Amino acid sequence: MTVPTFDTVAVGDELPPLECPPVNRTLLALFGGASGDHNAIHLDLDFARKAGMPDVFAQGMLGMAWAGRLLTRWIPQARLRRFDVRFQGITHLGNGIRCTGRVVEKLEYEGERCVRIELQNTNQYGQSKIVGDALIALP
Repeated sequence: MTVPTFDTVAVGDELPPLECPPVNRTLLALFGGASGDHNAIHLDLDFARKAGMPDVFAQGMLGMAWAGRLLTRWIPQARLRRFDVRFQGITHLGNGIRCTGRVVEKLEYEGERCVRIELQNTNQYGQSKIVGDALIALP
């Protein structure tokens, strides 16, 4: 991995997007097992319908994990100083998620040269599912 440097990154630069496959039941079960999120609304169709949903849907933290993967494909995890998201919509079965990021600020933070990255996850219909930002220290 070639790590970008503070001097080579400019405000407006975009991270290489991450295209995620459509959400399916197997993925939800595997993520539930890996994350410990066994909430029935993500795994059990009958439970989801009783809760007023048409079907099960993705765990919010799965979307955050994908946004994290977008970042760690660009920089080593050890460079991550802050990572915040806001959940904006439900990721339904069949949604293919595209994670994007853009440098919006260069700054000094606690003695390190950093960039702030604006993040977004959208489905194939352009609907925003997650927005957020991250602070990354660059050499």
